[in-house]
Amino acid sequence: MFILKKIRSILKWMVVAFFGTTILSVVLLRFLPVYFTPLMFIRLVQQGGRGEELRLHHRWVSLDDISPYLPQAVMASEDQRFLVHHGFDFKAIENAAKHNMRSGSKRKLGASTISQQTAKNVFLWPGRTWVRKGLEAYFTALIELMWSKQRIMEVYLNSIEMGDGIYGADAVAERHFGCRASELTKGQCALIAATLPNPLKYDSGAPSPYVKRRKQRILREMRNVKMLPEEGEDAAK
Repeated sequence: MFILKKIRSILKWMVVAFFGTTILSVVLLRFLPVYFTPLMFIRLVQQGGRGEELRLHHRWVSLDDISPYLPQAVMASEDQRFLVHHGFDFKAIENAAKHNMRSGSKRKLGASTISQQTAKNVFLWPGRTWVRKGLEAYFTALIELMWSKQRIMEVYLNSIEMGDGIYGADAVAERHFGCRASELTKGQCALIAATLPNPLKYDSGAPSPYVKRRKQRILREMRNVKMLPEEGEDAAK
């Protein structure tokens, strides 16, 4: 009986510690820059394990110092309902489910939203296990509750992998285009967005014909995607 009480007490404090630390970390990162992510560390370990030179190019910049075309381009490419959903695009999931029921081909049930990708990049590790997916959903709900859409986009554009050893808008602007993130053109932003499905395979600095075709499609889609509103404005209006 004593052992069971002890186990219950330990489990209770483990749960309290988990929720306390995770909620506190989300609150703090609502205001603090994200200088390092788990994926950056994993890539460095992988490089070292292969005996390669360590590559990490990352510089945090505020959303005001990023071209307004880049949020528009990544929304057009990755998540066109970003401004209106609450972290999970249930409409995309529903449409994919209906498609799978009607046809023999299988469509993925809703690609990860920008909110989900931000939660994964900042708080978690790459992987497809149910535990990791569950934690991703948990952190996605937290950041949607505690961060603005502008903050989610700011962290996303600063933390996402955009090339080999390249993380964030300012680093890719400097390495691939010789400019700052604020100076990126509409075409360059669409080119960067075109590589995001696999930035280690696709290179915005030396785009393949496939990436160039994706860039043109994204430029067309950008006509139907509004610019990211200013902080404090109603993003879903």
